[in-house]
Amino acid sequence: MATLRFTDCSNLTSTFLRPSLPSLSAAKSRHSQNPQNRSCTFVPRASHQQQQDDQFSISRRRFIADTAAVSLAVPQLVGFEQAARSEEALSEWERVYLPIDPGVVLLDIAFVPDDPNHGFLLGTRQTIMETKDGGNTWAPRSIPSAEDEDFNYRFNSISFKGKEGWIVGKPAILLYTSDAGESWERIPLSAQLPGDMVYIKATGEKSAEMVTDEGAIYVTSNRGYNWKAAVQETVSATLNRTVSSGISGASYYTGTFNTVNRSPDGRYVAVSSRGNFYLTWEPGQPFWQPHNRAVARRIQNMGWRADGGLWLLVRGGGLYLSKGTGLTEEFEEVQVQSRGFGILDVGYRSQEEAWAAGGSGILLRTTNGGKSWIRDKAADNIAANLYSVKFLDDKKGFVLGNDGVLLRYLG
Repeated sequence: MATLRFTDCSNLTSTFLRPSLPSLSAAKSRHSQNPQNRSCTFVPRASHQQQQDDQFSISRRRFIADTAAVSLAVPQLVGFEQAARSEEALSEWERVYLPIDPGVVLLDIAFVPDDPNHGFLLGTRQTIMETKDGGNTWAPRSIPSAEDEDFNYRFNSISFKGKEGWIVGKPAILLYTSDAGESWERIPLSAQLPGDMVYIKATGEKSAEMVTDEGAIYVTSNRGYNWKAAVQETVSATLNRTVSSGISGASYYTGTFNTVNRSPDGRYVAVSSRGNFYLTWEPGQPFWQPHNRAVARRIQNMGWRADGGLWLLVRGGGLYLSKGTGLTEEFEEVQVQSRGFGILDVGYRSQEEAWAAGGSGILLRTTNGGKSWIRDKAADNIAANLYSVKFLDDKKGFVLGNDGVLLRYLG
């Protein structure tokens, strides 16, 4: 079989070099700079030697394979660099993947004060998760006393004080622990409880404060076996009794709370189910106090700032801050880049730094007390609604969403 053999008249070797971009360019440069190379010619000679044919075939295959490897490496490096930049952009938070059904909505989280690595995570579909490493990993937690009926509980709220902890859910269920969650006891409740329990706060030894979505507030000091009403009537009764109060949408009110939030000193702010007004309550007051909304759009959620003032979210993505501190009906709008998606919650890490979360992975940050907000664009790729922002202290925070999405603050 005839082959081509390359013969160099200037005693250059005729072997193939492994192709690399620097070596090929250097060889081309040397060839153009050497005047002797210009007079050299490559003369084809016929040969029937099988050994030379095999060597040429092997060298040709190596050349093609190595060249292909170089070309494939370039896009892989580019893709790796883009992925690294995406992870770097979300450096404040990391996603924690949970062993739960994708349809679960996470609702609340709490840690044992005496053991900050030990915590519990609640959600829909009877979800209770437990961690013992500060929230890095979670495992399902089974509570036999909450599994003895044909109910699919929605666990709404959890709170700890020392080693004592409380969990409330819907349908009506109350769980209590005195040993940091190692065991849970179910506390019986009255069938006449007005509304569904949506919030509970551990306040001291064997003591807690519980709120229902109809505005009933109860306190206990004996492990939940007896409860005393802190308000004289439900919100429906208060509003229907005072139909001339001038509160828009309050007449013949039969709805429930959409959200309710408690300040560290025991004050509450709640939003009506339709979002057309809000209510406040302070310890010692016999009734909830209704307030007209100061904005045109309906209210989505309200809560307390670290300085004691209020924040207010409206449907469609607007964010407002109250003027000054304390209770007031005067609010100022703050410009945010919500992309048209609703903001659902705000959590303060400190008096100056806070994070806001919302629909379609919206995540915003402020470092000046809420005067300006910057969107964390890397979180736009999270295919979930982020419902709740929880900062347990300035170093430990979590964002809870639907489809089992949990983000952990890295700082």
